[in-house]
Amino acid sequence: MRKLVLLLSIVSGFLISAQIGIKTESPKAILDVNGDMNLRGKLSVLNTNNNTIYEGTNDQILVSQGEGYPPIWKSLRIPDYEKNKFFLIYNNSFSDKTGTTFNSTEEPANQSALTALSNLFIEGTSFSSLDTFKKIPSLSQQFEAYSAQSKVYFQFETVVQGTFDANGNPDSSIDYACGVFIDEKLANIRLRNIKASSATNTFITHNQIGMAQNLSKGIHTISVGCKRLKSYNTNATLGIGTYVHNNINSFITQSFLRVDVYEVPQVFNTIIN
Repeated sequence: MRKLVLLLSIVSGFLISAQIGIKTESPKAILDVNGDMNLRGKLSVLNTNNNTIYEGTNDQILVSQGEGYPPIWKSLRIPDYEKNKFFLIYNNSFSDKTGTTFNSTEEPANQSALTALSNLFIEGTSFSSLDTFKKIPSLSQQFEAYSAQSKVYFQFETVVQGTFDANGNPDSSIDYACGVFIDEKLANIRLRNIKASSATNTFITHNQIGMAQNLSKGIHTISVGCKRLKSYNTNATLGIGTYVHNNINSFITQSFLRVDVYEVPQVFNTIIN
């Protein structure tokens, strides 16, 4: 009996202080199993929130918290999608206070040049071919499409200002254009006119909404670019998304771009919480 107690004491001490390997002579953890393992009882881990042993609940999985931290139980949820129905997969909004300015020399020199430029305002025209378009810096952003069946809605809003004198006879005004580009290709464009008023340094709100469909799966870039087109009886400076006279400021003139991506899901990304 004394020999048995002594042997158990030695084995217990060995178990406490050593690593145990099953089908391996060089265990790399306290218990290292080189082969299949069949667990017939419960599996518990330390809950660091209250320092208790926690067995988890039905349908939870063990998730690593990284080296040096115990794993935790997490619930795994798969979003419930209906077949052939669009769902909002991504939405975000961006702002910019830098904007861009144009002087009277940054526009087509004659009407024929303006007409030729207008002929380029078609879907898919590359940004590089639209001469003297300027991008609004912080509105160039990336988003991802997970499905080939998608609809991307975007809304661009900004403030446009001209350094006009008080309006006289004949009228003073400036034509301009702003386009939304996806992967450097024109997806939407609006042409507008800002006109001098009875007050000096007129400003207006510019708003445009558009959509692109069925982009390829992967990362895409959306951006906004604008251009001065033609002046009428004025050499005023034009500001888009920025102020060109101190009757307003950068907070008022800042630009916003909102992007919403709707998809018929083809990739089901599970959610763990």
